[in-house]
Amino acid sequence: MAVMVKKLHPLFSAEVTGIDARHDEGQLRAQIEALMDEHAVIVLRDQKLEDASQVAFTKLFGEAEIAPNSGREKMRSAHPEIFNVTNLAADGGFQKEDDPARKYRLGNHLWHTDSSFRQNAGKYSFLMAHTVPAEGADTEFTDTRAVYDALPAATKVRLEGLRAEHSIWYSRALKGQYQPSEEELRVRPPAQHPLVRTLSGSNRKALYIAAHVSHILGWSEAESRPLVDELMAFAVQAQFVYAHKWRPGDMVIWDNRCTMHRATDFEDSKLVRDLRRTTVREGLSVAA
Repeated sequence: MAVMVKKLHPLFSAEVTGIDARHDEGQLRAQIEALMDEHAVIVLRDQKLEDASQVAFTKLFGEAEIAPNSGREKMRSAHPEIFNVTNLAADGGFQKEDDPARKYRLGNHLWHTDSSFRQNAGKYSFLMAHTVPAEGADTEFTDTRAVYDALPAATKVRLEGLRAEHSIWYSRALKGQYQPSEEELRVRPPAQHPLVRTLSGSNRKALYIAAHVSHILGWSEAESRPLVDELMAFAVQAQFVYAHKWRPGDMVIWDNRCTMHRATDFEDSKLVRDLRRTTVREGLSVAA
């Protein structure tokens, strides 16, 4: 089947048909990487991958990140590379309001990019939809290449050479008030990254920010917040945002180096949302 591409937004994101993520005939990785360089977010419909197939597909692009087993929730997959993106508790019911897993999950409602709080930050994320509500529970994306292009020239000059500190625990305290354990603090320390980076595939510059940003290096948090908040507000204007309405069987792939995303609200005490995420990080091995 021929690969067909339909743009979903004027600036980025596309629906791709003619690709089956279960079968690699030698060109699959190159096809996906070329699509990602152009569109940053792609939607593969009707994939219906089980966990093992999703992990195998993910590993075409690098070493899959291992989901932290912190005791917040029972691991729901035999594959440690699977991150559960769900409102279901370990017993199969809905997460209670005071459930640490729910408090942690609420942080996903802030604009972020996966694993920017690691020095080897997230490259691609793969999110597979198993069960989704008929309404609500969209995922919104913003293209930070287009955002950077649209910044005033004076702002671009101001950002040159600036680096920011990213911490998962900073963002998790903002929404949900999740309190990490000492072990979680130890194994997931902050990371530092440039505010602007040039992507190797497209050679485009992108703003690299997220709710994980606590401060700009060398600046206090009070000094940092006005600039960080200004950049975040600019980046999520409607003209830069694509909202994905999920269908069962969707796999959405995004480039964390040049996008932010967030979950949107739904009745999480009544409607089931069960998605599975895998992520590959920069600077880790890719199979030849």
